[in-house]
Amino acid sequence: MQKRVASDLALLLGIALLATSALAQQDKSKRPSPPASTSCKFADGKTITVDYSSPRTKGRKIFGELVPYGKVWRAGANEATTFVTTTDLTVGGKVVPAGSYTIFTIPNEDKWTLIISKKTGEWGDPYPGEADDFARVDMKVSKLPSPVENFTIGFDQAGSACTVHLDWETTRASIEIAEKK
Repeated sequence: MQKRVASDLALLLGIALLATSALAQQDKSKRPSPPASTSCKFADGKTITVDYSSPRTKGRKIFGELVPYGKVWRAGANEATTFVTTTDLTVGGKVVPAGSYTIFTIPNEDKWTLIISKKTGEWGDPYPGEADDFARVDMKVSKLPSPVENFTIGFDQAGSACTVHLDWETTRASIEIAEKK
């Protein structure tokens, strides 16, 4: 009898865990900053994929207030923004080997810094620290022609290079990423 009760209890626990996991996945899409993904595919089929959460402006002043200038920002919301490449890259003159990374930025009015961190799996805050930085490179900053409500990361592809751009409010930060040959 005790074996039967223990077996039934184990089965119920397993079902509860599966249901909880399924609900957690569904809830991500209902977050105020839902998950988003973008990728760039090179001619040889190798890719860069960025997964992030996309916060909304909601009438707030973003850069210089909600996201302070001169401080590390997780480039999104919720879980840390992931950067996965299946090929070796050149980013701002620095070689980045194929692998998984976390990206952060340091926004400023005239220039941003992209931080490629070796540490992965963080929630997003706090920044793990410079000891885990793989590279820091300067990003170009420009003004968007019209405000962007949803924080967006995207790629523009030209030949063997992709330009990644981070757009939000009226700001675009961008940097070219090339496949290392």
